[in-house]
Amino acid sequence: MAAKYERIANELREKIRSRELGPGDQLPGEQQLVADYRVSLPVVRQALDVLESEGLVDRIHGRGTYVRAPRQRVRRTPERYQWEKDRVLLSEAQRGRTGATEKDTGLTMSDLEFSARYDTVHADEDLAATFKLPVGAKLLRRRYSTKSRQERAPISAIVSYLPYDQAAENPALLEESNEPWPGGTQHQLYTIGIELECIIDHITTRPPGPEEVEELDLRPGVSVFCLRKVSVSTTGAIVEVSDVVLPGDRTEFVYTTTLAPWKKEGQR
Repeated sequence: MAAKYERIANELREKIRSRELGPGDQLPGEQQLVADYRVSLPVVRQALDVLESEGLVDRIHGRGTYVRAPRQRVRRTPERYQWEKDRVLLSEAQRGRTGATEKDTGLTMSDLEFSARYDTVHADEDLAATFKLPVGAKLLRRRYSTKSRQERAPISAIVSYLPYDQAAENPALLEESNEPWPGGTQHQLYTIGIELECIIDHITTRPPGPEEVEELDLRPGVSVFCLRKVSVSTTGAIVEVSDVVLPGDRTEFVYTTTLAPWKKEGQR
């Protein structure tokens, strides 16, 4: 049997999802909910805590609780990497029409605001081990932020690393002013003769840090996905590493695993 606060949260959640309560609508006040459900004020507040943690409502001190507009969702699948690779050999005009973020969100380039910041860092033990380089090796660090023009927070926080000497083979790759680069990282690598054989995703979750809460506009109780993307060339070299932080309340990972059929009777 559901707890009292869960029953209240379930009923309000259903009203929000059915659009009986739409974005911007105010929920009944706390005292009204106490009377409607014949429960104590702490029970009502616990129910509202649940809805707030799910990103369904905003609670504004002194004003009340309001239905939050749906946040831009991200849907990532492994197929995005082959899609990016297939686009590498297209013309610049074709590559420039769309990108991976648009594929993940269903938005268009005109819907998005993009920024990039470049600098150099020296590999710590973690990055050195991942790249199989000496500790202290020079890396090009690229920080990317893309957000919907309808929201103030970015869709994700991305930090990408390239071995500096590798990137410097094409001086254009060292300039943030060349972003957004048509065709993204895979085309950038193509310009210095690198083809990717595989990409390995390591996905974990954790509570966000204070800066991430502010940057990604996270509500209390929302965790983040941490995706480390490791790009491996056809020669077996690690050529790019990205650390991607995605909000847990608006990110979906979809993985399809193709299974081999059973052998028919009589087959070996």
